[in-house]
Amino acid sequence: MKILITGGAGFIGSNFVYYFLEKYKDWNVVCLDKLTYAANIHTLDRAMQNRNFKFIQGDIADRDFIFDVFDLENFDVVVNFAAESHVDKSIEDSTIFLKTNVLGTQVLMDASRRFRVKRFHQVSTDEVYGDLPMDRPDLLFTESSIIQTSSPYAASKAAADLLAQSYFRTYGFPVTISRCSNNYGPFQFLEKLIPSTIIRALKNQKLPIYGTGENIRDWLHVSDHCTAIDLILVQGKMGEVYNIGGNNERTNLQVVSIILKELGKSENLIEYAEDRPGHDLRYAVDSTKIKNLLFWESSIRFEKGIVDTVRWYQNHQDWWKDMIWVL
Repeated sequence: MKILITGGAGFIGSNFVYYFLEKYKDWNVVCLDKLTYAANIHTLDRAMQNRNFKFIQGDIADRDFIFDVFDLENFDVVVNFAAESHVDKSIEDSTIFLKTNVLGTQVLMDASRRFRVKRFHQVSTDEVYGDLPMDRPDLLFTESSIIQTSSPYAASKAAADLLAQSYFRTYGFPVTISRCSNNYGPFQFLEKLIPSTIIRALKNQKLPIYGTGENIRDWLHVSDHCTAIDLILVQGKMGEVYNIGGNNERTNLQVVSIILKELGKSENLIEYAEDRPGHDLRYAVDSTKIKNLLFWESSIRFEKGIVDTVRWYQNHQDWWKDMIWVL
């Protein structure tokens, strides 16, 4: 059996590569990644030593290239993590987001149809639902919530989801979709809130926070995300969407304060920046469906997961030292 993991040199994709290699030792794992600025080939150094692993560099939106790869490799399963994901960059220019996130997904699904892939999983985001009011902690997004995006990034992911669902309806395409809350953990690129805060604090640099820092996110450890996707691949129903939440809501200011406390740094490092356009107030998803049907729920509490993440970045400076240009 052979699985293709696209975007596998990025944050969540690389964690899934290692998860899959460890759990399914008789599978062949192929990672395809374009190696854009947010990917790091060295993240896969240990995987490269595994005889069941193969890396291919390329663009999921390059139709001829992708069809050649599928023809050669004969994949059984495809998991699509490949995406442009930085909201600020999508606000500046959405072109590459539409090309990669929408057209790239279309190319992968067309190749999967042509070469009879048995399962295709599209990794999406809770941002397709828009945001929730701050004063209604009882409200959560369900899989039937209205798609109401706030950024070009979110719109591109929503478009890919709708395209995937149309392929199921029109062609009987064997697709499942998951929409996760904010991930954190090892190998996350430094432009994101948690690694950026850790590295800046270690270097005693100022920590910019949008607005008042009261925006709320639900945090999901990447290890929990990997187990959820695995269950969906094995037990999930074709054509269905599954929310994957961490049940760990925190304000951005709370997250930064926890990291500073763990590192023994002063909160005087915090500085408030002008809020970005269309900044969502609160994200939180209801994971009841995947809990009841697939018996999954998050296992890593944020209080432990964030400490482990801080320690990982402290102990793996060789991994991130050449990326600090992004800060």
